Amino acid sequence: MVTYKEAGVDIEAGDALVERIRPLVASTSIPELLGDVGGFSGLVRLPEGMRDPVLVSGTDGVGTKLKVAQVAGRHDTVGIDLVAMAVNDVLTSGARPLFFLDYFACGRLDVDVAEKVISGVADGCRRAGCALVGGETAEMPGMYEPGEYDLAGFAVGVVERSRIIDGRNVRPGDVVVALPSSGLHSNGYSLARKVLWEDPGRSLDDVLAAGTGTLADVLLEPTRIYASEVAALQRTARLKAIAHITGGGIPGNLARVLPAGAAAVLDASSWEPPAVFAALADAGVAREEMVGTFNLGMGLAVIVDEADAHACLDALERLGTPGFLAGRITERGDEEPAVRL
Repeated sequence: MVTYKEAGVDIEAGDALVERIRPLVASTSIPELLGDVGGFSGLVRLPEGMRDPVLVSGTDGVGTKLKVAQVAGRHDTVGIDLVAMAVNDVLTSGARPLFFLDYFACGRLDVDVAEKVISGVADGCRRAGCALVGGETAEMPGMYEPGEYDLAGFAVGVVERSRIIDGRNVRPGDVVVALPSSGLHSNGYSLARKVLWEDPGRSLDDVLAAGTGTLADVLLEPTRIYASEVAALQRTARLKAIAHITGGGIPGNLARVLPAGAAAVLDASSWEPPAVFAALADAGVAREEMVGTFNLGMGLAVIVDEADAHACLDALERLGTPGFLAGRITERGDEEPAVRL
């Protein structure tokens, strides 16, 4: 008789993974968490003291950055990316990240690899201050090549209805306080892989440029999670809009939070992008393509009243995050772009 294991699905390996990740999940516990890993669902109550709580959700993956991790055999940071991409989206509404779930899919479950991935997810959740309440491990023979896996993540946060940040109060004269990215984050990797790695025939062990570390180091630098920074800024000033700079670059994402008639004029000389962006330009990526694809060193853009700008920068400095004034909001003409860089 043919068994499920002979068909390619090892239930015992899945059970072993659950036991290995149990302490990782426990390390992300928050006061609102109820229950334990291994059940059919995760239970989280709303925080006490909220008058009109609104749940905020976000989902994302890591994209082809996973290919770099799989070839390099370095699996312990892509889980941070997974959390970051969903949590940073949730933060843009002013929400506190509350809990997170992950989905790990592979052709054949390697418990050691999966444990490393989930350790990164747990690390990301601790950085975000949210609980890892569970997830799904899917072993699907024939769907993935040996050594390949895919990830998806799902974040839920909560915010008082009266404190939702939606951009409607943005006005000309406001300023853009920007927070630096740690590098490429998790966007544009199909292009970055092609021009930095595949076309030149580089090894991931090659040094990309002086002072940058290996190509694997640069490409696998984890996405920055901005939960503590946003919380500090909320305690400092009234935040009018927040943009998470992901696929589509600075113009494509900042434009999403601007009301009709408003434009953001940014000064690209006001910050120094990580070296990877100069390497991409040197490899032949045109400026227009760079601007529309990558974050260029700006991971999050926050719009505040001009009078609050320096207090916001001081709050970020106390956290060790060197924020910068990237530009200001102006009136937008009928034929003008929403974002000028």
